Amino acid sequence: MAHERETQALDRVAGRLSWDQETMMPRGAVEQRAEEMGALQAMMHARKTDPQVGEWLAEARAPDAVGAAQLRLIAHRYARLTRVPADLTRALATLTSRSQAQWALARAEDDFVAFAPTLDEVVRLKREEGAALADGGDHYDALIDDYEPGMGAAELAAMFDEMRPGLVELRLTALEEVERAPVSGQFAPEVQVALARELAERFGYDLSRGRIDMAVHPFSSGSGDDVRITTRVSETDPFNCLYSTIHEVGHACYEQGVDPAYHMTPVGQGVSMGVHESQSRIYENQLGRSRAFCHFLYGRMRDAFGDIGVTDEEAFYATVNRMHRGYIRTEADEVQYNLHIMLRFELERALIAGDLQVADLETAWNDRFKADFGYDVDRASNGVLQDVHWSVGLFGYFPTYSLGNVYAGCLHAALRADVPDLDDHLAKGDPAPATAWLRDKVQRHGGLYEPREVIARACGQAPSAEPLMAYLTEKFSGLYTG
Repeated sequence: MAHERETQALDRVAGRLSWDQETMMPRGAVEQRAEEMGALQAMMHARKTDPQVGEWLAEARAPDAVGAAQLRLIAHRYARLTRVPADLTRALATLTSRSQAQWALARAEDDFVAFAPTLDEVVRLKREEGAALADGGDHYDALIDDYEPGMGAAELAAMFDEMRPGLVELRLTALEEVERAPVSGQFAPEVQVALARELAERFGYDLSRGRIDMAVHPFSSGSGDDVRITTRVSETDPFNCLYSTIHEVGHACYEQGVDPAYHMTPVGQGVSMGVHESQSRIYENQLGRSRAFCHFLYGRMRDAFGDIGVTDEEAFYATVNRMHRGYIRTEADEVQYNLHIMLRFELERALIAGDLQVADLETAWNDRFKADFGYDVDRASNGVLQDVHWSVGLFGYFPTYSLGNVYAGCLHAALRADVPDLDDHLAKGDPAPATAWLRDKVQRHGGLYEPREVIARACGQAPSAEPLMAYLTEKFSGLYTG
């Protein structure tokens, strides 16, 4: 565990370098940072695959449940990483650090062709990594395991196939109506950021152990006593800033909420990206976009910005949850968001399998988007270049977003049963009863339990898509046909 604590410290340093690259690093430092990240990743890979770790694991006995969880996580990581050559790990770290900057430039210039050769190399290396990790099994399943241990593509595909008809029906029903207008007015960036900071603290984000910065793509970084988030500002759409912030606060509060006794150990962080996403999505959607909280936020928006072009609290609730045509995943409503994820899941699964080549990816994306959403992608930054994930090698990550929505649906149903007066608190801008429940039921455990066990223990039953679909149907049917 002493060896592990130092390894965890190096992981935190690598995370801070990645945070810096997306927030403050000068553009001209890209090549140097790529070399730095490659060297650091090689060092960490050597520590994590040191034969001494294997010898310790063979002899170690757990004194308690926490010790058993620590050994389980270290053994799982050791078994995976010893299958991946060190030079591949270093090559991936170096390439993806450089690729991230190239993606940002290509996105700004709407030029997928310029980025395609670099992405092709990322995909090639991820295929190699998947093959090494799979040990004869499915390569994409092996990559998913990095983000959601125990979950496979076939199970995810079955879940998504079950959800898709209901999502499509809700989408078509809503879009048959007249599209509701967004808010309007003057939304000064500094006022947005000030309000976002207030909301972050209302949802329990401890700014003495965190900070809020700006980035092209909002994200959360870190764990324990240094957990940072980013947001972004659109002068015409304040919800982009406010709800991105609440979303990332959900991630950050998970990391800040882990039992301090677990800090700097494998158990001392979120157990999986699916469970992590359940926290960000329930903070953002079931709490932040609830009718009760929207009624509170309407008053704060008017205090901050004056007239926002919305007549009353109920109209504001409808505006916050309006379903509309659009291209961007992070700006999608709760229904269409999952359709965005399903599109990415199917494309990246095909990429790793070799059934789809990077040269054909933009066309495949545009064709699938047209089939799922009914209109054409207008430019690459609204399509295949909109997300950072593939540029940094995060294959297998996307499906955990919708899995997180499923988990959030389960948690929300259980939360409502345990805290029946929740809306009274939310209407006063006080999510504390909900966030305290989530901290107790989910966050404090960190990696103590397996992902699905965390949700099952919190909810009293195995996770399924039914609570999410029931919630979405009730909410959006009420908004558009009620």
